[in-house]
Amino acid sequence: MLKFKSTRKLGVVTSALALTMTGLAGFSASPAGASSYQKAHAGGTLTLLASTAGGTLDPQVNYTLEYWQLYQATYDGLVTFQKVNGPASFTVVPDLATALPKVTNGGKTYTFTLRKGIKFSNGQTVTVNDVKASFIRLFKVSNPNSGSWYNAIAGGDACVATPASCTLSGLTVNAATNTVTFNLAKVDPEFIDQLAVPFAAIIPASTPTKDEGSSPVPGTGAYTFKSYNPNSSLVMVRNPYFKVWNAKAQPQGYPNKIVENFGSTVESEVTAVENGQADWVFDPLPSDRLGEISTKYASQLRVHQLTADWYVPMNTNIAPFNNLKARQAVNYAINKNNIVKLYGGSKLANPTCTILPKGFPGHTNYCGYTKGGGSSYNGPDMAKAKALVAASGTKGAVVKLVATNDAVNAAVAQYIVSVLNQIGYKASVVLQSANIQFNYIQNTNNKVQISLTQWYQDYPAPSDFINILLGCSTFHPGSDNSINIAGFCNAGIDAQIKAAETLTITNPTAANAKWGQIDKTLMAKYAPWVPLINPKLTDFVSSRVGNYKFSLEFYMYVDQLWVK
Repeated sequence: MLKFKSTRKLGVVTSALALTMTGLAGFSASPAGASSYQKAHAGGTLTLLASTAGGTLDPQVNYTLEYWQLYQATYDGLVTFQKVNGPASFTVVPDLATALPKVTNGGKTYTFTLRKGIKFSNGQTVTVNDVKASFIRLFKVSNPNSGSWYNAIAGGDACVATPASCTLSGLTVNAATNTVTFNLAKVDPEFIDQLAVPFAAIIPASTPTKDEGSSPVPGTGAYTFKSYNPNSSLVMVRNPYFKVWNAKAQPQGYPNKIVENFGSTVESEVTAVENGQADWVFDPLPSDRLGEISTKYASQLRVHQLTADWYVPMNTNIAPFNNLKARQAVNYAINKNNIVKLYGGSKLANPTCTILPKGFPGHTNYCGYTKGGGSSYNGPDMAKAKALVAASGTKGAVVKLVATNDAVNAAVAQYIVSVLNQIGYKASVVLQSANIQFNYIQNTNNKVQISLTQWYQDYPAPSDFINILLGCSTFHPGSDNSINIAGFCNAGIDAQIKAAETLTITNPTAANAKWGQIDKTLMAKYAPWVPLINPKLTDFVSSRVGNYKFSLEFYMYVDQLWVK
């Protein structure tokens, strides 16, 4: 994902299609910061559609936008991102904690006071022991970022090395004062952000220390997961023990029930929303329906520019892409303008050449793999690509590209395979359900040579792309939770990453310049993947819903929609 997401300075998300979409006709959008609950709009069933499920329901394991959106209404951490429209949605506010932490010891100690009287959806009262157990469990279930985020807590590295014996010495709790104290091994300017994402949700201490898969884990949010069958549907209902303690963190929801159905094609999903038989399409809208949607149903469409990447990670540890020239060849060969067209056109995506998206802190205008070179994309260079394949000695290699089977991803994957064949490989595509593909391509045991995937910010810090996706600490051989899909690990780059993270504390501007240079070095000298496009997000909703709210952090708030 998502990968989600300090004081933030990110441009306000704006409408992208050249349509009359300044507001949705008959579709109420609450102003930024509005938090008053309108009881008259409560009730009904909100129906969401997705072609496939998003994998495990376990909030400490799942790393997909599909479920991180739902987790906003079902789980809480000590802090969270404010649930309002626009730039203010990047502001961290207290959630299960009574206030933002007291930070001492030169920025290495964070002390929280836990609210009293809050219950999980199973009726258990939340205690400081649940907080301690939740963070220890992150390591025991091999959370994707336990070795890159939460290992900043003293004792975290030992927990990464031997999860089964994890005690996380840097996290102490005091039942008498109801306080929780994190002692960090070193200053981490992003630690408060990392406490605000779903991985840091507080769950019962009794939760098994294994991936719970399809079994719902109790939470504290306004809703709870009632049932989950990855082959058919997911059902959320109101949490009978929920009461509002901070509406900016966890407001009361509007629908009585939220259902997400799986298994339909995106074409049928769009038709169902048009006909009022469902309320929202999770999947990227098919390009052949965009004209119809943006004219006849323009009042039901919202488009937002995202700081996200569609990219092609190449396994740097197995043939043929353990060869730098082979990786560079693929970068030169893919026509990113064609990817834009397959995604839906220039109003829905932009070609990109860098790891850090345009508009993101640290982004540098650089495009090393394009005809003629330069700072912007000018199209592919097939002659150079073919020459590099020949020089690499990998010509004729059998290559299998793994992608998800939804219409847009499948079309992009088929195009990339055709390009691989043109430059000298014997390539084919393997299409998988999104329910399994994201974890499958991470596990080295599956020997995936090349894949198509996406990354959406966790929070707007360059490390969330560069360190998470290409740092040594996030490469875990043999694990489904190895988010460094390229398997790239370089001591020199890791040293530069650590230096940039340290510089962020004292000089963010200089740090961003350093992150931009690391990005350029990664692509120019190592080319571990092909950056394809920066997408825009389309929310297509039914005419019967209102109160649309959009977070720069987690996107549309499904629980805040009114159902007529």
